[in-house]
Amino acid sequence: MTLVVKICGLSTRATLDAALEGGADMIGLVFFPASPRHVELDSARALARAAAPQAEVVALTVDADDAQLGAIIEMVSPQLLQLHGHETPQRVAAIKQRFGLPVMKALPIATAADLAVLPDYAAVADRLLFDARPPKDATRPGGLGACFDWTLLQGIELAVPYMVSGGLSPANVAEALRISRATGVDVSSGVESAPGVKDPELIRAFIRAARATEQLSV
Repeated sequence: MTLVVKICGLSTRATLDAALEGGADMIGLVFFPASPRHVELDSARALARAAAPQAEVVALTVDADDAQLGAIIEMVSPQLLQLHGHETPQRVAAIKQRFGLPVMKALPIATAADLAVLPDYAAVADRLLFDARPPKDATRPGGLGACFDWTLLQGIELAVPYMVSGGLSPANVAEALRISRATGVDVSSGVESAPGVKDPELIRAFIRAARATEQLSV
């Protein structure tokens, strides 16, 4: 399966262009005011239009209600919804049914016990995203620059594709892919010079490092 590379938390045209020129498959727009990567709907719409049709536009939300999701979909027209909060499998299924868009559910991972929910989510989501479990006092569920133990994913069998995120960077993305056997990677803070400030050169370097693993697996 072809590797999917996602650059998340983009907020400027220059960094979007770096992701597109580098060959990113997905670009993520964050709709969560507590995040330094949050974008307003008008800015997100302009970025989404610039990204199409080269990359898939992903709208990241955190426990958003139907009104919030509806406004994002109407303004931005994403191709994929990323649910990064505490959404239950029932909520994931309801969102898919109501809005008719593919859904990627992000799941926090710290120990093997966190994998127990995988069958329930794999039954309703189109894709899963494994992220490091945030500290209890964290104000947001992702983009914190922390890795989890990728060996926990070895041997898992899922009916849907999965991606890894959390603390990825140009320096460790190849190792993350080698260990986890994931079919995709998602990066945010690992290609930033400051929280919420993406670095075009780091974006390009991350994509190159991820793509290099495809050549090694041929």
